[in-house]
Amino acid sequence: MTIFCSHCHRPLQAEMSCLPRRGKQAPGASKPFRSTKSASKARRDQINVELQALRSLLPISTREKERLSYLHTMALVCLRLRGAQLFPPDSAPPAGPMLGSELLSLLPGFLLVLSASGKLVYISENVAQVLGLSMVELLAQGDSVFDILDGRVCEEVRKKLLLAQEEPGREVTFVSEMRTSKAFRLQHGGDRAVAVRGRFTALRWPASPSTTAFLALCTPLTWSDSDASSQDNLFQSTHILDMTFIDITESVTYHLGYHREELIGQSWYSLLHPEDIDLAAAQHRALGESLGAGTAAGTVVLRVLRRDRTWAWLRVSARRDGGGRSITCTSRCLR
Repeated sequence: MTIFCSHCHRPLQAEMSCLPRRGKQAPGASKPFRSTKSASKARRDQINVELQALRSLLPISTREKERLSYLHTMALVCLRLRGAQLFPPDSAPPAGPMLGSELLSLLPGFLLVLSASGKLVYISENVAQVLGLSMVELLAQGDSVFDILDGRVCEEVRKKLLLAQEEPGREVTFVSEMRTSKAFRLQHGGDRAVAVRGRFTALRWPASPSTTAFLALCTPLTWSDSDASSQDNLFQSTHILDMTFIDITESVTYHLGYHREELIGQSWYSLLHPEDIDLAAAQHRALGESLGAGTAAGTVVLRVLRRDRTWAWLRVSARRDGGGRSITCTSRCLR
């Protein structure tokens, strides 16, 4: 069987001069693409032009636009695209960017809208009054709510968001420290504790993950005493390793309403809000895995039952003492 050349249709055993030789182009063939410095520069210039065009469309001040990096520009663009998907231009968003500054100033905190996966969709401009960072500056931390929260509570927050998503209309609350500006941290000695309370709501029908958003109000928590360094707004408790009270300062009566004698012999877990037990247990396990006295497990924010059956927010730090045979908790009240 004779095989013919696909170029000139002559038998393959004939002279193969019809085929393009190495280093040469066949007649009429386009030149091979070769990456050169000039081509790379042209591509970069084209990308820069597109990014400048996207930046010009962002509804922020000229000063903020000039400070945006390329990655920051793309983060803002993605935020606006997610917002446009949930809040089409022909709809009236319940927490959209057209809220007036006068209305926002009446709120005790800032508004937050998340997608079903926890991506940031909208942050009201008055966030700067709470965290010391503008909406644009906050997005430099990342495009997910987990990028701006204390990493130790992220898993617990994921569980609560999943619970709220599975039961539409159910309100959930969680407290976490949120990232703040450097100036805020220098002034207040750390990031800010914020209570986030919200629920998933279907913004359009039929309801689906792409049309459902988590709408929340984020309220800052402050020390119960105006002087954060005062000893009057904290109390200390000592526990055996299973977190049973063996001692507690008398000031607990002022903060929680209990007399010292009522708590000794009780378990710390009997006072915790059911939704915060897993978070407290994680801190407890971290202490249990430590080897000796003086080891700290960090700080968590928890709800503790008062004697009048209301809930108090406490910022609790724990460490092992007594040669590792006891645990000391320092609790500071928040409001």
